[in-house]
Amino acid sequence: MELTVVMPCLDEAETVATCVRKARRFLADNGISGEVVVADNGSTDGSQRLAADAGARVVPVGEKGYGNALMGGIIAARGRYVIMGDADDSYDFTGLMPFVEELRNGADLVMGNRFKGGIAPGAMPPLHRYLGNPVLSFIGRLLFRSKIGDFHCGLRGFRRDSVLALGLQATGMEFASEMVVKATLAGQRVTEVPTTLSKDGRSRPPHLRSWRDGWRHLRFLLLFSPRWLFFLPGLALLVAGLVIGGVVAPHPFSIGAVTFDVDTLVAASAMVVIGFQSVLFWLFTQVYAGSEGFLPEEPAVQRLLGRLSLERGLLAGAAIGAAGLAGLVVSLLYWNGERFGQLNYEHSLRLMIPSVTALVVSCQVILGTFFLSILGIKHARHPAANPPPPAPGGGPAPDGAAGRPAADGAAGRPAADGAANHREHPAAARRL
Repeated sequence: MELTVVMPCLDEAETVATCVRKARRFLADNGISGEVVVADNGSTDGSQRLAADAGARVVPVGEKGYGNALMGGIIAARGRYVIMGDADDSYDFTGLMPFVEELRNGADLVMGNRFKGGIAPGAMPPLHRYLGNPVLSFIGRLLFRSKIGDFHCGLRGFRRDSVLALGLQATGMEFASEMVVKATLAGQRVTEVPTTLSKDGRSRPPHLRSWRDGWRHLRFLLLFSPRWLFFLPGLALLVAGLVIGGVVAPHPFSIGAVTFDVDTLVAASAMVVIGFQSVLFWLFTQVYAGSEGFLPEEPAVQRLLGRLSLERGLLAGAAIGAAGLAGLVVSLLYWNGERFGQLNYEHSLRLMIPSVTALVVSCQVILGTFFLSILGIKHARHPAANPPPPAPGGGPAPDGAAGRPAADGAAGRPAADGAANHREHPAAARRL
């Protein structure tokens, strides 16, 4: 079977039958071997019966959520390609041929673009049309170097095996962003075609909650881009703190009638500490996410880790700490010279603040290096500890068989797509 049209459904009795009939007519008119699957997420208005009567295969999905419903439908799909779209009659299921053509030409994911295809009056709230979608799509393009103009279009097509290989996890509306982000990070071929958006046929309010779901999309984009979340802001703070501190530490610095003194030095110290901590968090995130496989490993990070051993990190931290301690000793001698009495704080703090900052940074370096070493510990068993697989017929394993992973099937075939991805999603795990 070539194509499955998947529609998530929750109380869409007014429109689901119309959508199913349009999709079936598209398949018949274009001679495409396919099916229509309605992934029902617990409808109580009879949507299931209406969809089945219109010719759809209804798949019940117990876990609530847009992402759960879609993954349940994708797992159940029998087609090589899948096109998903909402069951509210806002998308034109008779005009899916551009998606099919792109998939046939080798695309892994084909996104619809409503802004290029046309948005009917009243089809999209002004908040979504002029703020939410453009801003979130811009952030997605910036953070992930994607060329997609409409990150959140609900009408999109993809190769079923390509999407299952992404290990999608989102259960709510952010599923739409997760699919684009992970396909881009995985180097899949992502293209875009114009599509239209019409006013939906429902009389009830939509399930989408503008601010809640918008935040969930933004949160997902940030969490999957540690470079923008941690590294770049942290590096900017660190450099700015070092520059400002370097200017103010020797003596007050004036610009016109404004003088920057030790209070500015305190702020610069905080910038250095926070900035350095943020850069460390970026490094921790890259190592963890790379080892777990939900973010690609960055070559620059791997080169850095190759040079940064535990011993080198400890030596660097100790050197910075020694410099801080030396500054504290000089400060103590200065205080001794004043017979441990009242100090000129504008003078004494110029040495004390950088010294304390160096001590704090040295602790961050030492503890951070230990933590990186912990993250680098691999979950592995010694080959000798692996029990040998049983030989055919129940006899002893042949020589050299110990430690080899068991294949699926007599011919050593790789595990099937579904079994290989049983941890991708709650809906997938339960069905498999």
